[in-house]
Amino acid sequence: MKQLRIALILLAMAVVLGAFGAHALKTRLTESSLEVWNTGVLYHFIHAIGVVLLAILYKMHWLKPRAFQASSWLMIIGIVFFSGSIYGLSTFDIHMANVKWLGPITPLGGLLFISGWLVAAFGLKSSGDKDSLDIAK
Repeated sequence: MKQLRIALILLAMAVVLGAFGAHALKTRLTESSLEVWNTGVLYHFIHAIGVVLLAILYKMHWLKPRAFQASSWLMIIGIVFFSGSIYGLSTFDIHMANVKWLGPITPLGGLLFISGWLVAAFGLKSSGDKDSLDIAK
């Protein structure tokens, strides 16, 4: 399960990036930029945990295979786009590189997150499917 391994690595990275923000960036960023950084870390965590949840639902035969594939990749790519762009934009004062082009990527990452959750919602097995999720009836 490639997506589960990637999600677990992304969770480790979220811990590192959260600690990096709390310690190394705390004195180098404005309060506002640090808040933006932390938003990236929060969404990074939530959606990496979301991919782990999707893997569990899939392994329990409650989520259709194609829905698992699509929703997990949407969330993984969403983390890269949403949180990745936020990490770049919030640290502009440090690296001074032209990263304004990252601005439109952030909402695209958000759309990927939303799409991933919706694909998962509609990819749950229905009550007529073998091994369906009882609460989804």
